[in-house]
Amino acid sequence: QVQLVESGGGLVQAGGSLRLSCAASGRAINWYVMGWFRQAPGKEREFVATINRITRSTYYTDSVKGRFTISRDNAENTLLLQMNSLKPEDTAVYYCAAKDGRGSLYDTSGYDYWGQGTQVTVSS
Repeated sequence: QVQLVESGGGLVQAGGSLRLSCAASGRAINWYVMGWFRQAPGKEREFVATINRITRSTYYTDSVKGRFTISRDNAENTLLLQMNSLKPEDTAVYYCAAKDGRGSLYDTSGYDYWGQGTQVTVSS
């Protein structure tokens, strides 16, 4: 129902910043709770951040609190993830996701639609 395409990944030095974008089409993202997840090599996909549909309240996994900011630009139908003070441990493929129905806010199983991912590599 909604298609999601991530962009903005790349190679950055530790301490640097990147802004990831997730462009949606087919449906407005304000219909959904939105989230960011990431998957490092050899690891399971893990929760990073989520943003509420209406209130825009946010929740982050502990390891990114104070460094990452999730936001939505409803006018552009785009989900954003501003990543500052990046660490090598942040290296992963980052995915945006949309949550339509009921389910966990903090687990992949709770989300219904996924983008293809964008690679973030942080060098030391």
